[in-house]
Parts: sequence; structure tokens; C-alpha cells
Amino acid sequence: MIQNSMRVAQLLLLSSAVTCLTGLSACNNEKQRATPTPEILYDVTLLTAQKTTTPDYSEATGTVRAVQSAQLSSQVMGTITRVNVREGDQVRRGEVLITIDAAQQLSAYDSATAGLSASRQTIAAADADYALADATMKRYQVLYDKKSVSPQEYDEVKTRLAAAKARRDVAAAGRVQAEAAVSGANTAVGFTRIRAPFDGLVIAKLADVGAMAAPGVPLLAIEDPTRFRLEATVDESQIGAVSLGEIVPVVIDSLGSRTITGRVAQIVPVADPASRTFIVKIDLPANPQIRSGLFGRARFARGERQAILIPQNALLHRGQLDGVYVVGIDNVASLRYVTLGKLSANQNEVLSGLENGERIVAQPGERELSGRQIGVK
Repeated sequence: MIQNSMRVAQLLLLSSAVTCLTGLSACNNEKQRATPTPEILYDVTLLTAQKTTTPDYSEATGTVRAVQSAQLSSQVMGTITRVNVREGDQVRRGEVLITIDAAQQLSAYDSATAGLSASRQTIAAADADYALADATMKRYQVLYDKKSVSPQEYDEVKTRLAAAKARRDVAAAGRVQAEAAVSGANTAVGFTRIRAPFDGLVIAKLADVGAMAAPGVPLLAIEDPTRFRLEATVDESQIGAVSLGEIVPVVIDSLGSRTITGRVAQIVPVADPASRTFIVKIDLPANPQIRSGLFGRARFARGERQAILIPQNALLHRGQLDGVYVVGIDNVASLRYVTLGKLSANQNEVLSGLENGERIVAQPGERELSGRQIGVK
């Protein structure tokens, strides 16, 4: 009796287990039937990343500056009475830009002129004394030759002639000093008018009427707006790639990605001991859009090398990160972030994150393609 009951219980447990297994199998089949077949995209263009030979170059950044520029300051101290220009004004060489009170300089000029007049009168008197002494000496010479005057009298007349000649020489030296004083005073008066040293453009006005001008204190800054150069900093390890007179491509960011042609005009021979860089000055072609202070980049050729290049249209930008959609052997796209190198002719060099021969989406646009299957025609 007990054995029959145990057999019945075992049969019931076995039946329940079979029922559960059957239910689980049915549930799994229902889930498999509910999972949709992934959509295959056929309107996606792929390209294969391949290493190619590309020009190798080193890039240096710098600032655009005028070839000719100057900061103007006063050579005399005085109050500024007039400022004739503002920032942006065109000026001509010799044009008066700032006037300084010249009262002190004019007073010194008048004093020097009076001194010159006095020296001329002194010279006239000295010339008259010398003429009289010379005439007297000639008469006494005749009398001395005839033994009509004593040697004592002859020596006194001769001494008076020498003294008159000395006074005339002193008066002549005084006139030279007086003329120099007049010239110096006239020059000082000229210093009260600050003139443009060359044709140019006023880029900074640093003083106004009523301010005190002092020697060495900048009042204006002007530059030649027709000639500019890029002053690029080149690392000491790359300076060997730069040669004087070399034609180099230059990109000024404010002008867009358009490349202009520059020429290496000067290589400063001393490196900056702090940054270990050299200054290379590159003359730029005339362009009315170029201004001082703009940021620019110059490229110096170093030969050729192998690199993976991809078009910019294939790149995705996620904040500060760059990526591409890589299509695997299962034709499923996945987003992969890459490290970019130099940009050349709308193509970016990929330094890492992409291998030679891998397929990527050529123009992903704004579509989200991660996990999507790509149909290959």
C-alpha cells in the first residue's frame, strides 16, 4: 500500500516537471517569434580605410605682425596740446601727429639766438682790434728795421698784436658755440611736434590732450598696413626642416581654410631658452583682410610618409571626441572613437583607432547607425 502511494507521488512530480518544461519552451518560442528582424540599410555608402603616401611636414603656429611698425614717444617733456589722429587713421610720412607745449623750448631758442647776436658783435670788435694791432705792427716793423724804435717798443706792439689775434680766435669759437646752441634749441622746438616716420596706419592712441609727455613714454603706435609677416615659433627639433627663402603654405584661421603662399624671410638665430623654440619670420602676400595679431599656421615640408587618411565628412563629433562608424564582417555598424592628426585637403589623418583595410561609413550625417546592419550592394 505504501509503495503504491510513493509511485503515485513520483508520477505526479514527473508530470509537473514535464508541464513546466513544456511551458518554458513555449515561452521561449513566443519570445523568439516576437523579436523583429533587424532593418537592413541599403542607402549607406562605405569606404575602405587604406594607408597612402602623403607629404610629411612639421607645423608651426604664430602671430601675424606688420613688417614695419613703430611706437612714437616724445624726446622732450611737456604738456600735450593737440592730438591730430585717432586709431585707424591713415598718415603720411612727415605729418604732424601730436603737438607738445613748446614754451620752454622757444624760450631757449630765443636765448640762443640772442647769444649768437652777441657773439657776432664780439667778433666784430675783435676783428677791429686785430686790424688796428696788425697795422700798428706793420708800421713798427718798418721803424724797427730803420733802428728808429727800441726793441722794447717793438716787442710791446708785437705782444698787442698776438693778444688781439687771440681775442679774435676766442670770439670765433664763441660764435661756433652760439650757432650750435641755436641749432640745438631749434631741434628741441622741432621735438615738440611728433611726426609720422613713414606712411602707415595708426593702431593705438595712448595719450590725450592735457597729458604730460615724457621721453620714452609711448604716445602713438603706427604700422605699415601693406606688408605683413607671420612670426611662427618652431621647435628646436624641427628647425632643421626650415631654410631661408623657402616657399611655405600658410593658413590664417580668420580667412578660413584657404592656403596662402609665404616665403621664409628670416630665421632668428637664437632660441628662446624657456620654450626651446626659434622665431621664423614668413613674408605674406598682400591681402586687405590680413591684420596684425591674427593667428596663423605654417607648414614646412619634411618628405613623405605612410598614413591613413579619411574625408572629413566621415567624421562624427561628440563634444571633444571624434569618431567614425566602423562596419564589421557581420555588416553591423559600431561607433569607434579615433585620434586625429593633421588636416590636409579636406582629409584628416587618423593616428589611432582605425586599422588599414577596415570599412567605415563615408557620410553618416546625423543618423544614429550604431548596431544597425548595413546592406552591401
